[in-house]
Amino acid sequence: MKKNFCMIIAALIFLFCLSADVSAQKFGYINSQQILAQYKEAQDAQEQLDKINKEWEAEGRELQAQFQELGQQLESQSLLLSEERQQEKQAELQALYQKIQQFQNEKWGQNGEFFRKQEEIMKPIYDKINAAIQKVGQEERYDYVFDTVAGNIVYVSDTSNDLTEFVIEELEKGLESTKSPSGR
Repeated sequence: MKKNFCMIIAALIFLFCLSADVSAQKFGYINSQQILAQYKEAQDAQEQLDKINKEWEAEGRELQAQFQELGQQLESQSLLLSEERQQEKQAELQALYQKIQQFQNEKWGQNGEFFRKQEEIMKPIYDKINAAIQKVGQEERYDYVFDTVAGNIVYVSDTSNDLTEFVIEELEKGLESTKSPSGR
């Protein structure tokens, strides 16, 4: 019983010290969506991206209309066309379908042109926003600034709280203790 009581007291002292250390640190947060929505340069960039996207959507709709028209022609003329001519029209239709798929992938696919344009246009803006966050964090003496949208830490005051090396040391200690005396 006395051992449990001592452990509880030690845990409470540890928590008190921990909370005292944490309370000495200053935390802040930002809302990155709100910054992008209200920052004029970001709004202008988004308008530019929207304009590009609308142009590509119009191209895509034009290709879709051609595909539908060709499909309707094939359907309405199927009884009048020879077997060979029907196959040619179906091949045309299939080629146009593949062209549409390729167009969509090139523009909006995983590594598509839209994402490259977005990176090109938005990167300078993100750099300015990050610089502003760094400046405000330093000037206002915040230890940490979080982004409430992404859940990331966007600013850290210094590396004094960086535990990476300690964790690596601890992991290496664990490896040493698991090694056999034969060096394996």
